Amino acid sequence: MQAHDIEALFSTPEGGYAFARWGRPIVPVVFGVEAATLSVVKGAVEAIVALAGHKIADHDAELGANLMIFFFRDWQELLEVPNLDQLIDGLADIVARLDDAGANQYRTFRFDAEGAIRSCFAFVRMDAALDEVPAETIALNQAVQMILRWSPGAFTTIAPLAMARGVAVVRPEIAAVIEVAYDPVLPAASTEAVHAMRLMARVTALGALPDAGEGRA
Repeated sequence: MQAHDIEALFSTPEGGYAFARWGRPIVPVVFGVEAATLSVVKGAVEAIVALAGHKIADHDAELGANLMIFFFRDWQELLEVPNLDQLIDGLADIVARLDDAGANQYRTFRFDAEGAIRSCFAFVRMDAALDEVPAETIALNQAVQMILRWSPGAFTTIAPLAMARGVAVVRPEIAAVIEVAYDPVLPAASTEAVHAMRLMARVTALGALPDAGEGRA
């Protein structure tokens, strides 16, 4: 991974740059799973939040819960969730598009006035492919993808997870990006590509990447 690879993790489809991290403690709530799986999902979220050096809370004063993760079998089920259409603009159109595409996951973020993540809605349709994936892997993947505002194509060439002795773990270089992204010296949101260079400098300092000869910016 080089500096341009980190920049690509937060590139927009239009060629711009859009980074954001959570600006408030994360309050997760999970729908559509049994108690045993609930603990797995929340455990994965807690692990990634700890990696970032961020915080979990029991209540968000504005929203109650600000990370909502839904598991279901059919996209049409979302249209039956009370008041969900009031939280997500154009829900019916989104459901139709995802259904037609045969998608099995989707995330949408909201941001505060400074551009930091304010809330996240994550949807996971348990299709035949995901039925073969361990719950721990699905949960960890979702946790990684909600902790930052990644590019839509961030993980098309490099998966966020890897296998270590048969167990899914966060890929070291991705874990390093998550960790340094929450450096309090850095802004909670940025549209400037130079921000990627600042991330690169910190990742290199962690020893996760070869030394690029750059110091902290």
